[in-house]
Amino acid sequence: MSETDTGTVRALVIRSEASGRAPLIDWLSEHGEVATVESLEDGLQLMQKQTFDLVVASPADLCSSEGVALPPQATAILESVTQGVCIVEQGGRLVWANPRMLDFSDEIRERVCSLCAETFSWATSESARRPTHVRGRRFSFTTANQEYIELTATPVIDLNNRVTQVAAVVWDATQARRMQEQIDAIDNAGRELVRLDAEEVSRLNAHERLDLLEQKIIRYTRELMDFDNFAVLVLDKSTNKLDVVLSAGLSQDIRRIDVYSGGEGNGISGYVAHTGRSYICPDVRKDPRYLQGIPNARSSLTIPLRLHDHVIGVFNIESQRPAAFTEDDRQCLQIFGRHLAVALHMLDLLVSERHSTTGQLGVDVMAEITSPLNDILTITSNLIEDYIGHDELRHRLNQITDNAVALREAIKTVTTPQRGLLSVRGGARGAHRDPVLSDKRLLVADDEEVIRETIRDVLASNGCEVHTAEDGEEALELIAAHEFDLVLSDIKMPGKTGYEVFSAAKDSNPDCPVIFMTGFGYDPNHTIVRARREGLAAVLFKPFKVDQLLGEIRSAIRATQT
Repeated sequence: MSETDTGTVRALVIRSEASGRAPLIDWLSEHGEVATVESLEDGLQLMQKQTFDLVVASPADLCSSEGVALPPQATAILESVTQGVCIVEQGGRLVWANPRMLDFSDEIRERVCSLCAETFSWATSESARRPTHVRGRRFSFTTANQEYIELTATPVIDLNNRVTQVAAVVWDATQARRMQEQIDAIDNAGRELVRLDAEEVSRLNAHERLDLLEQKIIRYTRELMDFDNFAVLVLDKSTNKLDVVLSAGLSQDIRRIDVYSGGEGNGISGYVAHTGRSYICPDVRKDPRYLQGIPNARSSLTIPLRLHDHVIGVFNIESQRPAAFTEDDRQCLQIFGRHLAVALHMLDLLVSERHSTTGQLGVDVMAEITSPLNDILTITSNLIEDYIGHDELRHRLNQITDNAVALREAIKTVTTPQRGLLSVRGGARGAHRDPVLSDKRLLVADDEEVIRETIRDVLASNGCEVHTAEDGEEALELIAAHEFDLVLSDIKMPGKTGYEVFSAAKDSNPDCPVIFMTGFGYDPNHTIVRARREGLAAVLFKPFKVDQLLGEIRSAIRATQT
């Protein structure tokens, strides 16, 4: 409360129903100057001529809309408020309402008045019991049209602690409620995305696990977020390149565009991967960063995929409608993107599971049998020394020793992860002409000599003409010089990667089947996923058996023939 230059408080009192405020008016009269009027209209006119430090009036005087012209500023504020505001009397009668409140349906206004009447009765009993602790109440209800309405009802208390009216603020929370329900559904879908049942996954190979993940991503993205055209790009840390691993509804040309994580010149996806910030493009025709993804695209939304605070890729969505994406869409996609990043990471872990488990098995088994085998060797050595002259017995003891050593080495061999084929070169089958493979020209590309030579011998023994390459560069040269019926390539090689060999083979002959080879646990750039969507015939995870090798090659060639 301010004071005038003379130190006197100047107050304006509107006398309508002022009896309950008599103590306050008496106090003001003793300590300052008091001007009284009979109505709010008279008070407004007086305030235009004089300055007052305090106005004393009842809520009904200030809120009544009957015959009172509010100041232009107050009218503008009430009309621009997005929430409904109203005053309700004891019996539930609506005394005053702003324009937004009047826009609500009759059902909503009646329900609000009923809740305010209930609040009036509650506040009356509370003010009698605890006059200084009466607070507002919060309500929510759903209409017949599935609108979700929230309101706060606040009792108006006079100086005598009597409840005179109830003021309510009402807002339509339908959109916010539906948004929260959608966020919850997306969050649950994301959790389902990364929940891979151990028993179910144990029956799937890595190729099938990729299928399972892809199906879930496409289903949830379309059903929950209503996005039809999207792509998942993963960042290759070694090259800083973004590679498309999953896509739906987008042109295959996007796979031929080299996009890197960078500020400019690498499209919106490159910018998002570089900055780690999501990006809404309302009109692609006016954005110089945009690179075409779908024909007639008009807008796009791109978010970073984060794992442990590191950007591992981006999720890009496009639409043929301008300004199709909102902040709500961005928020939903970011929530789903967090789960997607975890799922992609889990996929790598699952692919490497067999490799790492096999190695650990060897360590565990050897730890268990080392001591008993050493005891057997020690005892037999002592017996051999004790029974000098007993040649038959010493011979048997030596056999026991040899068997124990052989057992130890055999367990170490079978439980150690293999880099090559389970069948060694010497295990190649006798030469015969396979009716499917006979006279077929095949290319085998692998930087491990033992694998190249083993596969060459196996295929040659089945009537194939086999060319070999020890790195990616040599493989590309052979593809340019010859026409092959099938290409078998390792994923990781010096010079060029398996994916580049795959692309070169398909560019040379789109009908040429390509099979990848890789060790369990190696596919950091999701090469398998990208190539599989472009026609990869099969994947062989090392170590693999000769029967598996021949079976996949036969199947790929038969598919080409049909």
